[in-house]
Amino acid sequence: MELMRLLIMVLSIFYSAKTSNGDGFLVYDYYKETCPLAEDIVRHNVEVAAYKDPRLAASLLRLHFHDCFVMGCDASVLLDSVEGMTSEKQAGPNLNSLRGFEVIDKIKYLLEEECPLTVSCADILAMVARDAVVSRGGPTWEVLLGRKDSLKSSFNGANQFIPAPNSSLESLIDSFKAKGLDMEDLVALSGSHTIGRARCASFRQRIYEAKPEYHHGSDRYRRYTTFRRILRSICPVTGRDHKDHEGVIKEQVWAYASNQKLFFASFAKSMIKMGNINVLTGNEGEIRRNCRFVNT
Repeated sequence: MELMRLLIMVLSIFYSAKTSNGDGFLVYDYYKETCPLAEDIVRHNVEVAAYKDPRLAASLLRLHFHDCFVMGCDASVLLDSVEGMTSEKQAGPNLNSLRGFEVIDKIKYLLEEECPLTVSCADILAMVARDAVVSRGGPTWEVLLGRKDSLKSSFNGANQFIPAPNSSLESLIDSFKAKGLDMEDLVALSGSHTIGRARCASFRQRIYEAKPEYHHGSDRYRRYTTFRRILRSICPVTGRDHKDHEGVIKEQVWAYASNQKLFFASFAKSMIKMGNINVLTGNEGEIRRNCRFVNT
């Protein structure tokens, strides 16, 4: 366990993020002096929320994904609509889909009580994602901190850059590549959907004809449709009945399926890498008092 923690810390250092203008970095223990209880407050509230509703853990992790894929990890996904600006929450991939905002609101309120105008909403999302994963038995990692919050949201960006439910594997690869994430990151971050191996003939009917029993819009329905989309990209309507899945994805998935420590380390590395997408630091952005609105 100590060796795994050391590995994750080394990977975190390797993927430390530099700002776009070169003025600053994300670092460990960013709030050690200014808000020493920050991570404890976040962790406790995530644990309580996930205990009350275990499904919330996946939802909280998803908030971080949907934030980072639009303009970067800047908490733009948390902004409500105001005159002249439509919230990303109203975009197709997010509407009636994203949830867990009330958990973020509570954490932000408590942090403002403890240390006003100190902990950014973007950093809260990054810490919450880590603690949500841990709450469901997943790996932990040291979250690099120091992000600032965006002054705007991007409704159009949310519609454009968040992969659609019917995206092909090629489209998913392109979407991740555009954000600086490679094939390894795609497989690691989608690892729970791609474990195991079988002939296409053994499950083709289920991925092309069967109707999901899960409620539309639920976390189970989204996981089902994501898994089915990946399987359809590998197994067409006809053919490949006796052909193993080939290439990098096959090798990586098999490695993860047979080695949980490897998967955990790769997942943690990819989460750190994703959390560094187009971050705002230094004089960029602001630290919001309320994650739903900019300060002015």
